[in-house]
Amino acid sequence: MEFSPFNNVVKLCIQGMNMEDEGRPEEAYRLFLQGWEAAADNLERFLAAYYVSRHQKSASDRLQWLKKALKYALEMKDDTVNSALPSLYTKISECYNELGETAKATENAESAKKFKNNPSDKGPFYHGTKADLNIGDVLTPGGNSNYKSDFRMNHIYFTGLVNGAGLAASLAKGEAPERVYIVEPTGDYENDPNLTDKKFPGNPTRSYRSESPLKIVGEVKDWLRPAPEELQKFREKLADNKGEIIN
Repeated sequence: MEFSPFNNVVKLCIQGMNMEDEGRPEEAYRLFLQGWEAAADNLERFLAAYYVSRHQKSASDRLQWLKKALKYALEMKDDTVNSALPSLYTKISECYNELGETAKATENAESAKKFKNNPSDKGPFYHGTKADLNIGDVLTPGGNSNYKSDFRMNHIYFTGLVNGAGLAASLAKGEAPERVYIVEPTGDYENDPNLTDKKFPGNPTRSYRSESPLKIVGEVKDWLRPAPEELQKFREKLADNKGEIIN
């Protein structure tokens, strides 16, 4: 199951987060509930329940929504949501602590430790760029960022979502054609800290980074191209981004 920023429920959650940033919690809560009512699969239900939980006034109500989110996450058995399990278990543990249920708090805290910093994703993996490369070539850290040409990268980044790699290729600087390569990590890799547990719980975009090279083993020609208006919105967000890149 693939996470997509163009999904209707994801869009509602993003709008809700924007309302939170603007100090409009009532409007944010309305949008999250709208997402919950519109959810049609477990990924959408998981995301919507997670955000609805943030606006509950009592620990018991917050716990019920978090348990719903955990239920749908576990039912999926998918790398899209596995990375969110540490965060979910931690928040559930905090609720139990507030409610004075120490044993259940400890049990969930232990579950959070079990899943933390242990990407289970085995691929296939993709890297989006506008560079013209060949099968057998390797991508190595130390190059300039696709988005900030004066920023040198200490890691090489990749994703388990082909359309996510396609979006990255579309946003890369330059006028060359977008390319999405199938890659194999040659060493250890970790969740991308720029995205993991930031706006979304866990690492739903399945974005990773490595200090070791990536080997190109193929190329994907058929991936979903974002509409021009959607692409422009992402370019504007990149241009307005004031946050520090963790590298």
